[in-house]
Amino acid sequence: MSSADPSAREFIVPVHAEDVTITRRVVQGDVVRVSVVTSEHEQLIDEPVFHDRAEIEHVPVNRPVDAVPEMRQEGDVTIIPVVEEIIVTQRRLVLKEEIHIRRVRVEDRHREQVTLRRQQALITRSPPGGPIPEHSQTSTTEGD
Repeated sequence: MSSADPSAREFIVPVHAEDVTITRRVVQGDVVRVSVVTSEHEQLIDEPVFHDRAEIEHVPVNRPVDAVPEMRQEGDVTIIPVVEEIIVTQRRLVLKEEIHIRRVRVEDRHREQVTLRRQQALITRSPPGGPIPEHSQTSTTEGD
């Protein structure tokens, strides 16, 4: 269309545009309550306990010897010679006795009542705006 033509009309076409605005707001969600409950229970312990004790036996020998015998080991027995000098017309060593020490393993029972603890997590959930229940257990997690 030419502006020189008097019969020509001008049309105005409106153009629209859309715009988007994004905002955020906080919305209350479910309310979750987690509490830990500790319980105790008794358990009996019954286990063997070992200890060693020494049995000592004096074994009379009364035999003359030329020198002091060495201490010796025979199996699980340790033998310690005990000598005594006595005066005769001549001096001699007489093996007076031997001390035999034997290790004996003794087993006793140890019994004791002990207290063990266990915790449970109690989880409650309520919808937004709803009442908060008092520990209606919906999920339990145990730890030992």
